[in-house]
Amino acid sequence: MRDQEVSGGVITTEEPASPPPAAPATVKEIPGAAERALSTRQLAWRRFRRHKLAMGSAVVLIILGLTAIFAKFVTPYGFREIDILNAFKGPSAKHWFGTDELGRDLFTRVIYGGRISLSVGLAVALVAGTIGAIVGGTAGYYGGWIDNIIMRVTDLFLSMPFLVILIVASKILGNSTWDIIIILSMFFWMGDARIVRGVFLSLKEKEFVEAARSSGAKDRRIIFYHILPNVTGPIVVNVTLLVAAAILTESALSFLGFGIKPPTPSWGNLLADAESDIFSAPWLVYFPGLFILITVLCVNFLGDGLRDALDPHGKISEAV
Repeated sequence: MRDQEVSGGVITTEEPASPPPAAPATVKEIPGAAERALSTRQLAWRRFRRHKLAMGSAVVLIILGLTAIFAKFVTPYGFREIDILNAFKGPSAKHWFGTDELGRDLFTRVIYGGRISLSVGLAVALVAGTIGAIVGGTAGYYGGWIDNIIMRVTDLFLSMPFLVILIVASKILGNSTWDIIIILSMFFWMGDARIVRGVFLSLKEKEFVEAARSSGAKDRRIIFYHILPNVTGPIVVNVTLLVAAAILTESALSFLGFGIKPPTPSWGNLLADAESDIFSAPWLVYFPGLFILITVLCVNFLGDGLRDALDPHGKISEAV
């Protein structure tokens, strides 16, 4: 309200004092400005740190991997070492996970088994993920008859009875670690290929791709410098989940007797060896199964965290 005052018959009006100019907003005060100021890698790392389960799972997987790599420094026993006098002993201070029917230390065999199972899971994920990215990217970018042929071949692989083909292939190729990696990689690339194809079909119609094409960029440059960086997120997430799928499949094959053969331990054949002693020596089942469960859960949580971190539409709920 204006203040009015009568002075000598003249009405004077007093204007209120104008507020001081507001100080310019800082970067932190502008919503989303801090996030925009970060690079893509910094923003992804910040999002990943927010996912506590993913961070914890990454730590657990690193510990499992290092334990498997340096197994001979972790345990004083060898995985082939036999002690008949201590057969079927339960968990104790001397044998943390107990012993099997030949007196072999179960903790040692689980650790060495993790070396095989984790190696198979990681190798299959990398090989199958690479094949899927190449096949799916080619089909999605070029389209037309190339896309039709590649997708029909993919559908053919998807229509095959998965477990039966794996068993037959394992009998033909063999049961070594590399044989299992090759067999599983042959049948694990289809999902990644379909995901990458869908993203390529969407991105190749975007304005930045059209601009690159109109400026004279060749297909190779468009694929590797413009489209592929935007597909990295889905590829990384799917490869992470392939690790868990490969570990479970290898364990199932070994449990059925078509995977890694004893005396080389893997988590699957450790469970197979314990099948007949599940009631008399239940620890032979508990510990290999527990390690499979923990590993698969951690890989899935890690995949969830990577999906949230690499999502270009994701937001950080609170500032650091």
